[in-house]
Amino acid sequence: MSQRKLFSVQGLPVFQNKMFADSGAALACPKGELCLVQDDNTGLIFNAAFDASLLHYDADYQNEQACSSLFRQHLDTVKAIIHRHFADKNLLEVGCGKGYFLEYLQQAGYHITGIDPAYQGDNPNIIKACFTADSGLAADALILRHVLEHIENPIEFLSTLAQANGGKGQIYIEVPCFDWIIEHRAWFDIFYEHVNYFRLADFQRLFGKVYESGHVFGGQYLYVVADLASLQIPVCTAQDRVTFPNDFLVDIDRLAVLAKTKRNAIWGGASKGVIFALYMQQAGVTIDWVIDINTAKQHKFIAGSGLKVSTPDEAITQLQQDAIIFVMNSNYLPEIIAATHNQFTYLQVDHREF
Repeated sequence: MSQRKLFSVQGLPVFQNKMFADSGAALACPKGELCLVQDDNTGLIFNAAFDASLLHYDADYQNEQACSSLFRQHLDTVKAIIHRHFADKNLLEVGCGKGYFLEYLQQAGYHITGIDPAYQGDNPNIIKACFTADSGLAADALILRHVLEHIENPIEFLSTLAQANGGKGQIYIEVPCFDWIIEHRAWFDIFYEHVNYFRLADFQRLFGKVYESGHVFGGQYLYVVADLASLQIPVCTAQDRVTFPNDFLVDIDRLAVLAKTKRNAIWGGASKGVIFALYMQQAGVTIDWVIDINTAKQHKFIAGSGLKVSTPDEAITQLQQDAIIFVMNSNYLPEIIAATHNQFTYLQVDHREF
């Protein structure tokens, strides 16, 4: 298989959403190598150094974002897409996480089943397991939200889904947008546990029949509604070749200089914040606080840097008014300003405003 190298980095935590009970365990977390390549035949982008045996999803994996009202607005957008295409259909959500979106659809009247190995709860319609061809699950339409980026051999996995579903049905897929990552020089959005990095054009080559596609959540995510029966091996053309920017990491030094001038905090102890904290530490920066509104993360420690996650109130009472808050996801800026009474300097890292 012919591949073209795009980007590489050593020593990334294999999980950026697994929480730890103490700093020592967080510092000693398993780490892996990332070597991002583009396959010359399919055009798909993935980590060629990925080792799936390093990953084990359990109850310590905390990636629920629905504690934010702004993220729930995003889920409203997704629900509207689901309704346009999947109304009155039996649904299956593969990789339903903690089940929030599934239960949201249940409350809206949908008949839906879910499956996820990290599920915590007692919903009888959710199976705590990994999806396999032998799971015995099928539906009129499938939902795959922020799952495919974690799956080694995504074409094979989609083929398994299609076969298990009788070679028919529709599918809604949502993943991070690699074009957005490149455009925003979002080095903090490259993770080990994301083995795949997709562009909208990839899905337009993967499926012969696409009913709807686009971008959501401020362009950070892309989605596609497609016919499972039209799944095909994508063929890469010259226009599908990625031009990876030489200055992808250029902002790290600038951010490090800023962070050293004042007391600071990272708002967002999840994926982006975990990688941001790690790179800042490597640049000699002391991060004073990591803030997150997710109670499952609070008073626990993030991978790689070993920093403790605090509640907003804990950090606000300690930060000086001229402190810098690094906003890891600008979608949440209005929420953050309201929670902190607009008394700090807010730097939108993903908008490169610094």
